[in-house]
Amino acid sequence: MEAATDADLMQAYARGDMAAFDTLYARHRGPLYRFLLGATRDRASAEELFQETWQRVVRARHAYRPQAAFRTWLWRIARNLVIDHARRRKPVVTGEPAALAIAGAAAPAVHEPLHALALSEDWSQLLEALEALSEAQRIAFLLRMEEGLSVQDIADVTGVGRETAKSRLRYAMKHLRQRVQP
Repeated sequence: MEAATDADLMQAYARGDMAAFDTLYARHRGPLYRFLLGATRDRASAEELFQETWQRVVRARHAYRPQAAFRTWLWRIARNLVIDHARRRKPVVTGEPAALAIAGAAAPAVHEPLHALALSEDWSQLLEALEALSEAQRIAFLLRMEEGLSVQDIADVTGVGRETAKSRLRYAMKHLRQRVQP
């Protein structure tokens, strides 16, 4: 028996199948939370935006159309909330390094390259390097490293062209390589 796709689950949820929502939530909660934590660099903000993202999914369940991948749709909601949040207040860096928090989030395994850096003694270098990225570059990097989104998916989530998304990733990686020495 094949596992249901995210689109199938979302459509089932729209018809009232709560188990379908539970499956979607279980699939995406860890990566979504880590993305929000990395983007906001603050646990309280990440938790607030995490809840708001899922509330918007619940409210939009009847309007959902599977033209784009569910995760692209979900990450677009989250990204828009991050942008709104940033406009309301300046980002806050808590005492706990965001990179270490990303690695320690109560969720499934973290993408290996980021996990290795976050757990190394160089976590402070990673945090500083992530902080120095523009918001657009940081979001592109996190979407690629945490969720493994393709360049096209990143472009779809962020609402830019493929070449712009590719450029943001390239500059983010170049900057991080220069700032973080293994």
